[in-house]
Amino acid sequence: MLDWLSDLGLVGLFLGNFLAATVIPFSSDALYIAILAATKRPLACFLVGTAGNWLGSMVTFGMGWLGRWEWIEKWFKVKRETLEKQKQKIDRFGVWLALIAWVPVIGDVVVIALGFYKTHPLWTSILLLIGKAGRFLVWNLLVSGVQGMIS
Repeated sequence: MLDWLSDLGLVGLFLGNFLAATVIPFSSDALYIAILAATKRPLACFLVGTAGNWLGSMVTFGMGWLGRWEWIEKWFKVKRETLEKQKQKIDRFGVWLALIAWVPVIGDVVVIALGFYKTHPLWTSILLLIGKAGRFLVWNLLVSGVQGMIS
């Protein structure tokens, strides 16, 4: 799948980063690095990658927002006590958790939880955008630095 998305260039970058920010397991980092290295267009990759990943997270946030406690208990066999403990953690850190939504594996769970526990949508979306942008900015700096040393 990585090869197919890489062949699509910036469109593939957007699609791959969008999907990676949903509940579909996929590495947006590997795709981002491959397309950044291939295109040598850091600003375009930064904008497209960030937009795709952020919009995918907003879909995941919306899925969490639509979730119901009864569904989680029934379909996923999660006890109400577990949900209450998780809610306490979300209440403690609130929308600030959106800044770590880029972290592989736990990021999607964090975003779903932020939606499920109804954090403030505007602030959550802004902090999601900042976190996602920061991640891709770091990749731009690392890849550009490596390419500069190779050239």
